[in-house]
Amino acid sequence: MRSLPAPIRDTLAAELATCPQAIALSDAERLLVGLVGAPPVGSAGEQGLWTRLFATAPTPSLIAALMVARAALGSAAATWQGLPLTERLPALRRELAQRGLAGFIIPHCDEHQSEFIPAASARLAWLTGFTGSAGQAVLLADKAAIFVDGRYTLQVRDQVDTAAYETLHLIEQPTVDWIAANLPQGAALGIDPWLHGAESLEKLSQAAEKAGGRLEWVDSNPVDAIWTGRPALPIAPVVPHPLEYAGEAAEAKRQRLAEDLAKADVAAAVLAQPDSLAWLLNIRGGDTAHTPLLLGFGILHNDGRVELFCESLKLLPETWTHLGNGVTVAPRAALGDALARLGEAGGKGQADRAATPAWIWDQLKSAGAELYNAPDPCVLPRATKNAAELAGTRAAHARDAVAMARFLAWINANATSGEVGEIQAAEQLLAFRREVPGFRDESFPAISGFGPNGAIVHYRATPLTDRKLAPGSLYLIDSGGQYRDGTTDITRTVAVGDPSEEMRRAFTRVLQGHIDLAMARFPEGTTGAQLDVLARRPLWDDGLDFNHGTGHGVGSYLGVHEGPQRVAKSGTQALLPGMIVSNEPGYYKTDGFGIRTENLLVVRQCEALQGTAKTFLEFETISFAPIDRRLIQQELLLPAERAWIDAYHAQVFSCVAVALDEPTRAWLAAATAPL
Repeated sequence: MRSLPAPIRDTLAAELATCPQAIALSDAERLLVGLVGAPPVGSAGEQGLWTRLFATAPTPSLIAALMVARAALGSAAATWQGLPLTERLPALRRELAQRGLAGFIIPHCDEHQSEFIPAASARLAWLTGFTGSAGQAVLLADKAAIFVDGRYTLQVRDQVDTAAYETLHLIEQPTVDWIAANLPQGAALGIDPWLHGAESLEKLSQAAEKAGGRLEWVDSNPVDAIWTGRPALPIAPVVPHPLEYAGEAAEAKRQRLAEDLAKADVAAAVLAQPDSLAWLLNIRGGDTAHTPLLLGFGILHNDGRVELFCESLKLLPETWTHLGNGVTVAPRAALGDALARLGEAGGKGQADRAATPAWIWDQLKSAGAELYNAPDPCVLPRATKNAAELAGTRAAHARDAVAMARFLAWINANATSGEVGEIQAAEQLLAFRREVPGFRDESFPAISGFGPNGAIVHYRATPLTDRKLAPGSLYLIDSGGQYRDGTTDITRTVAVGDPSEEMRRAFTRVLQGHIDLAMARFPEGTTGAQLDVLARRPLWDDGLDFNHGTGHGVGSYLGVHEGPQRVAKSGTQALLPGMIVSNEPGYYKTDGFGIRTENLLVVRQCEALQGTAKTFLEFETISFAPIDRRLIQQELLLPAERAWIDAYHAQVFSCVAVALDEPTRAWLAAATAPL
């Protein structure tokens, strides 16, 4: 653990000693290191709250000492370079050789199998340079491969040394096939059991055995051994999530889910997803950037009690009160003993083999628990939003729409100057969002891509790649906001100058797919996979397609990517009323341009078809921003599609215009005029 310089430490010790209800100096130092490892204050957290973790009512002089101490630790962390990128792969190979391992698997995830992870868990990015949100690398003594999905096939080649790593498609060329073909006979392939679900670990083990080798669990991750200066695990304030936004008290949620466990004769369920802890207990944290989560594990018992395993220093006094007597808090190190007690007590222990770390599944099995493989009991209730959550997200989208209108008007006025870059444009949108009441953070770093960069699905602009917007191509902006009452995600594609006929036709095909999905009516029980074709059919008519899902679930002031619902070829979950999904077909011409049009949809009952033999569902569009009329080839549109666009634009103007200044309102009136 990094330590404070002696003079700063002594000052902090003196201030803590004189401040009522202050924590011990040793805890204060540990907390400060964790705060430095967390996202910046105000990113998915609460500004000004962190000093109250040190004392119930910190004095001005204690706050000043804490600011100095945090700055000192942050400065030391920021200046640490560690190994150069080119030296990390050889260093890891040497570490593996010392451990007797022929290779190692490095996934992009943390112990919670999360997509968005803290800096301390970004092992794949640190080792390879790849910063995408999905991927996995396998390293052997003489070769290495990195696997990404269709969103990142271009990005991975830009960020990773392709002479050192073979780049492969995660779905079409899966990791297990590569291991089976390349692991040497008799070799031990290392794996961190915290970073793989029991189900995926079983498949990886079969692949290793097929090659004549074996998987070998490691007690400590070898990447961490060579990652000098690795950030600390984050410790950020945890706050209660108000009932007016949650819509149901935490105690009521615990009892409701506990009754379901009891009916299934399950003694307890292990909760490995931070989203579930946040939803179930009505709390929000700041351990991960852009998503207000606390990192920890939980055990929900069938009498409604919850054991929460996390760093207790991150809980504010009001959070302790909010959790109440039905929730006990213990350090994560105590999780193993708690799992052992479950096994000793007998009865079923529920966990999801796909989403729970293999280490936890193994601990339950070793303790003699009767294992019950079932989804996290919080997942479906969390995905089907209640009335308060839906009202909140609608309100958040209405306010977010004002920022989007201001931004699109700004782009329209400035894009052709040749002076606006991708980074500046994204920063301008963030500036507009920061003026929106209730804004907390971006829901993810904005994807701001012009021309060829827009064809990189999850492009991230950097000073080296930053392009200036100029006439003759398309600008794609995919962004979102985190508000206390909801999470937004919206994409618009804008013509800069005069678009080509190829651009206009492709844009219109994407828009037609977007409209077809938005207007869909479907019987109860329909899955996202069954609807995915609606968004692709117009593109298929022109021999085009896109290499990502059409839509993902979205949380309520939680993750911008939420399961189990999704509109995609692999979307097996039936869509249920209250679920929120994105509607984002696209088209990407490599080295040319990118197109994506995205709104969020709420699943609801279709009133027009009530009284039929089956219950039918439909979508409510809740995102409001104009669609660039200059890019629409109107002769391709069907009458119903034209009517949808005009009705949608009328909604946009009605929702947003009243909050805009006169020049922006005039621009919006023209942008949303009937076709």
